[in-house]
Amino acid sequence: MPGENLSRDEARERAVLLSVDGYEVFLDLRSAVGDPDGPVRTFRSVTTIRFGCSSPGASTFADLVAPSVNAVTLNGTALDPAEVFDGTRVTLPSLAAENVLVVDAQCAYSRTGEGMHRFVDPEDGEVYLYTQYEPADARRVFANFEQPDLKAPFRFEVAAPADWTVWSNGAEESRDGDVRRFAGTKPISTYITAVVAGPYHYVTDVYRRTLADGGELEIPLGALCRKGLARHFDADDIFLVTKQGLDFFHEHFDYPYPFGKYDQAFVPEYNIGAMENPGCVTFREEYVFRGKVTRASYERRANVILHEMAHMWFGDLVTMQWWDDLWLKESFADFMGSFSLAEATRFTNAWVTFANNRKSWAYRADQLPSTHPITADIRDLEDAKLNFDGITYAKGASVLKQLVAYVGRDAFLEGARRYFKRHAYGNTRLGDLLSVLEETSGRDMKEWARSWLQTSGVNSLTPLVTHDAEGRITELAVVQEGDEPRPHRSAVGLYRLVGGELVRYARAEVDVVGTRTVVAALAGEPRPDLVLVNDDDLTYCKSRFDEGSLATLRDHLGDVTDPLARAVCWSALWNMTRDALMPARDFVRLVLDFAGRESDIGVLQMVHAWAQSAVTHYAAPEWREEGGRLLAEGALRELRLAGPGSEQQLTWARFFASVAASDADFQLLEGLLAGSAKVDGLDVDQELRWAFLLPLAAHGRADEAAVGAELALDDTASGKRHQVRCLAARPSEAVKAQAWAAVVESDALSNALVGATIAGFVQGSQRDLVAPYAPKYFAAIERVWEQRSIQIGMDVVSGLYPWWGGASALAATDAWLAERPDAAPALRRLVLEARDDLARALRGQERDAAA
Repeated sequence: MPGENLSRDEARERAVLLSVDGYEVFLDLRSAVGDPDGPVRTFRSVTTIRFGCSSPGASTFADLVAPSVNAVTLNGTALDPAEVFDGTRVTLPSLAAENVLVVDAQCAYSRTGEGMHRFVDPEDGEVYLYTQYEPADARRVFANFEQPDLKAPFRFEVAAPADWTVWSNGAEESRDGDVRRFAGTKPISTYITAVVAGPYHYVTDVYRRTLADGGELEIPLGALCRKGLARHFDADDIFLVTKQGLDFFHEHFDYPYPFGKYDQAFVPEYNIGAMENPGCVTFREEYVFRGKVTRASYERRANVILHEMAHMWFGDLVTMQWWDDLWLKESFADFMGSFSLAEATRFTNAWVTFANNRKSWAYRADQLPSTHPITADIRDLEDAKLNFDGITYAKGASVLKQLVAYVGRDAFLEGARRYFKRHAYGNTRLGDLLSVLEETSGRDMKEWARSWLQTSGVNSLTPLVTHDAEGRITELAVVQEGDEPRPHRSAVGLYRLVGGELVRYARAEVDVVGTRTVVAALAGEPRPDLVLVNDDDLTYCKSRFDEGSLATLRDHLGDVTDPLARAVCWSALWNMTRDALMPARDFVRLVLDFAGRESDIGVLQMVHAWAQSAVTHYAAPEWREEGGRLLAEGALRELRLAGPGSEQQLTWARFFASVAASDADFQLLEGLLAGSAKVDGLDVDQELRWAFLLPLAAHGRADEAAVGAELALDDTASGKRHQVRCLAARPSEAVKAQAWAAVVESDALSNALVGATIAGFVQGSQRDLVAPYAPKYFAAIERVWEQRSIQIGMDVVSGLYPWWGGASALAATDAWLAERPDAAPALRRLVLEARDDLARALRGQERDAAA
């Protein structure tokens, strides 16, 4: 990747040598508007760093990725930029005990969502800026020591056009012409500093609370989005969830929010879900809903709001020392997001979503060749970038959920409170957290940590049940399989059919230890129709079924009355499909039989995604077309049966469009777009119009003119992304060549349009059309990785992997890996992950063919 990688060893050496007293950063962003001065649009960045050195006379370096440096001054002495700046680092020789460094640079605006991202709104031509740094892109905006354990106070000054508003971590204190000065921050890491600037639409509110000591806490709240989205911006709901979260965390953490104001900025072309910059949290603007969405969408947004809020304590107040312990913030924020969502908001079924959605992400990641312990071995910044994954987030959160069951809720929360007070504004490692949990729980946490945090992989739990002649359980055992058995605090539930419903009649919590654990408390119970070995989803495992339970689910999955139990069943059945234990066509049949009865809309959407994946990736090639036809027929049937105007109707409409397969299907979509066809109660708004147009474009029924006509109705940033995706989806050799060149051979597209082009290029129905791109992929990826930013490199390497090539693509992957043992480790990891997904799919296809 362009830019020097920072290794853990280098960071450790620098942390021993330096202590940072503070930063003063001046950014002149007025160059964001008007014509650029040269081929690269830049802005002036002047940084003053005051820092101590424990070994006077030593040398070190500051981090800066910039096209040019105007001047460098160290302790009053001018250094020649040509001698001390190599494009990524500023060499600092002969340090004193106390130092002042001033770096005057020209930094580049970004189009990749890394550093200072610049976006021009196609709707009105307005320019919007925001920063995104994690893990190490603050150096693209100002000179710094880019590692999380060199925390310091920051004070920003920003010059921007007079009609703009500017936000940073601290509140604006004064303004002199175009220059805004912001309050200094508490000691924080470089990666969570932030600047947002432009003609954003801004709404304000205030949060008030009486603290335990009788004092009054008042937090100014703000929410902002582009002007073009203002009419869709439901700030009231955002503030409602924000206040509910602040109430929850203040009640449970006993540490007042420490960063002053709380702004939340919804910004364009954002690579991730959100970022926990204290006082200035940034979110992807897709959380501002332009059309009708389901309750699940609002729940996802609320979860992200609360996840980022939890970071104010886990991550911002107390920060990991190095990225090895990234879980100390991300696992906790992921857990606390669902925990607070379920207990403090209207989304009381949040743990259902967690079981069905978040843990699915974790299960996949934990079975890849790149799986790693939750406390990972992060050698450098490229490793860190790739470890924002399902293990660090969702597996870590799952393990924390089990930890709460293991040590008790009160002990867990008291441990968190002591952790914050003991390490406020500092940096920690695993042992710091374990020590407070040992204090509050009285348990030895080291063995638990070794089993759950320092090993990788997922175990499966399977019930074995024997009965006597009278139909009562004589023994129920839980068998654990996996590379290394772990201690599980699990609940085993027994269910039986009563009046056409599968209801739980007995439950026992048990510590599953070793390869076989007997659940003595359930002996003597009547014979169950269904045994759930991870009832209530307490532990992190793949649940399996005995033969009787699986037979029950084949006929009665929709009769499971408890939403969480049903979600656990769906997840277990999907894991069986991915593991080639269940034919894909059997999973599709379960979806056709029971998805229409699923009441939890988030679970239904996940089941839809799994069903489509089952047909696209896991079904035998000779059955794939029939499977797609069956899904389309089933989706249309459920669409017509769904209540008019209901969430189910909207969800089935979107799913029907994604699996439409026949001329009749496409004619219906064309009619719904033209207004000549109707589905009672279905409001075909602009977002739904694009969802209907995409399959028409992919099957050659909507040409460039039709896509252009739709853009004319929706000439916005969102509309442009949809247009690019639809154009790239068309079934034409020339179209695919153009899309490939735009992404692989050019860097003209922004990150959002790169993603849209890749999404359009790869269509499950166009395997033969894109077959020639498999060899091109392997010929290009090293060059892309070396020349493009890490975010774009990840998008291209993962998004364009030729999974459609089947066994021949697998062989080509193996050849590439064998021929390039010295390729960048992060690049090899991405290719290995894609290979594993393909190999798993091929095993699934073999299983399905044998059905």
